[in-house]
Amino acid sequence: MDNKLTEITSKKSYISWPVIALLDFVTVISFDDLIYNFKNQGLGVVTTWILMLVLFVVPYEMMVGNLGSAFSGDSGGLTSWVRETSGNTWGYICAWVYWISCLPYIVDVANSTLISFGWILTGNNSISKSMSNSTFALLTAAIFITFIFIQHRLKNSIKWLAIIGGSAMFIITVLYVMLTFVYLGTGNAPSTQPFNLKSFIPKLDLHYISTFSLVIFAMSGSEYVGPYISQMKDGKRDFPKAMWLLAIMTGFLTVLGSFSLGVFFNAHSLPHDLKMNGSYYAFEAMGNHFGLGKLFLYTFSITQAIYMMAQLAVLLDAGTRMFLSDTAKDYLPKALTKLDKRGLPINGYWLTAGICTFIMVLSATLPNMNDIFNQLLSLNGIISPYASCFVFSSFIILRFKDDKFNSEFRFINNRNLAIIAGIWCLTLTFSAATLGIIPADAKFGTTTWYHTLILNISEPLIMVAIGAILPIIAKYERRN
Repeated sequence: MDNKLTEITSKKSYISWPVIALLDFVTVISFDDLIYNFKNQGLGVVTTWILMLVLFVVPYEMMVGNLGSAFSGDSGGLTSWVRETSGNTWGYICAWVYWISCLPYIVDVANSTLISFGWILTGNNSISKSMSNSTFALLTAAIFITFIFIQHRLKNSIKWLAIIGGSAMFIITVLYVMLTFVYLGTGNAPSTQPFNLKSFIPKLDLHYISTFSLVIFAMSGSEYVGPYISQMKDGKRDFPKAMWLLAIMTGFLTVLGSFSLGVFFNAHSLPHDLKMNGSYYAFEAMGNHFGLGKLFLYTFSITQAIYMMAQLAVLLDAGTRMFLSDTAKDYLPKALTKLDKRGLPINGYWLTAGICTFIMVLSATLPNMNDIFNQLLSLNGIISPYASCFVFSSFIILRFKDDKFNSEFRFINNRNLAIIAGIWCLTLTFSAATLGIIPADAKFGTTTWYHTLILNISEPLIMVAIGAILPIIAKYERRN
């Protein structure tokens, strides 16, 4: 019997820590995140990235590493961590908040996937100019359905998409940064003028404060790979390594990538649709400067399509698993807990796709595709940071109960200092999420500004209501 168990264990397929880092990388940061925040803050975002890397990203990802090491055997990720530290009720609340927080992001990623295919097919931004809002919403829904089918039918689709997409995105960003220094080294001047130290100082005003949530959103999400720790050979030891690799990749991409954008874009005069199409404009400009036509544009467009598909696959799977894997079953309708023969929560996928479509339809009431894209992006900057607060609250409780939970890796050995770091990250994240409700992309007082504000408030409330209804349905089922 012992020999058989040893043989089964040796044949089991484990996920290595570099693959975990790439799985996480595709959910945490992308070239688009640089574009979004460059549009909001200009060159000042470089300073913001540096400060946030030291004061937020490294502590955040080390806290996730600490939690993952302490609860490496749990399959629900953050929902398991909250359940272990605070009980079943809070475990359900966390699962529900995290589930709804990933829905606007899934919509945003599906939109970006559609736009990337538009650039691949046409080589320009015509899709964002010619497509109607209703067509945009329908095609986005079709992408959800396609990816549910892919994950349901193709073995290891998520792992391979993450490896290919994450590696390709990091490599092409490194290439962009390297070519930026080649461009400057040949005597070319940056497009942003003046390009001096003062240009890198953020302007501290209401606009800056209201856009800070998008910075936190761009750097958050490392806990999404929590459900996969149990699939690592030695999660207690190796998961923190993945977090360190993720922090290094995030720092490189954000700081040097944003610097490069200031070289090829005039930070004082940016296109109005930069958030939707800016990544493609950046690589198109790079190709033009080096006399290579649209080579870089098409290379990036294909990379972006694969990367966005990887994001969509990870978010659909990890978010749904986090909600359904080991949350107390008393809170969920039976249909949602159903697993297919591959162990996938198929009905959870369908519910996720249905609500994402509903969100997309609501946002499609805005005047044009650019407004829709920007509002959905802002919605992510509101909901996602609120959800990330559970990471810090769980970490604080974990360190309060150091003697109860055994963790091979600890972020800051001194318990009091660790708790202070957790409180700092919790306060910063909650404050930024609240201020993010203020529309940043529409002119104050306009119809679009008020329309966006209403959506920024109503859509989260609708999603909260859906999460509150599920326990009521489950209670009704138990009575009948």
